[in-house]
Amino acid sequence: MNIVESFNYWVVMVLMMNGLYILIAHGNLIKKIIGLTIFQTSVFIFYISVAKVTGASTPIIDAEQTNLLYSNPLPHVLILTAIVVGISTTALALALVIRIKRAYGTVEEDEIHELDNQP
Repeated sequence: MNIVESFNYWVVMVLMMNGLYILIAHGNLIKKIIGLTIFQTSVFIFYISVAKVTGASTPIIDAEQTNLLYSNPLPHVLILTAIVVGISTTALALALVIRIKRAYGTVEEDEIHELDNQP
């Protein structure tokens, strides 16, 4: 497997590491949500990349079709479901950030901890 054939795996690794870095390194809650979304996207791309079967046809049996290698549509359907769940999770997280901003006046994690620990 050369670098062109494994390009999608390199993209997955770069996106995954960027998302994880943003999630860990930043204290801003909005940036953490963006990092989590980037990480989720890299997992989706990875799962779709692994599920791709080169030279396969659709799993519709035809009398004229002689190809015995079929592509399974289930991983792609599962990713569609995961995308919907990911969007819902992101929307809920953003709604919580709005509530936190109203309650504390900030979305910075350090400032929220300081406000919580005040006597």
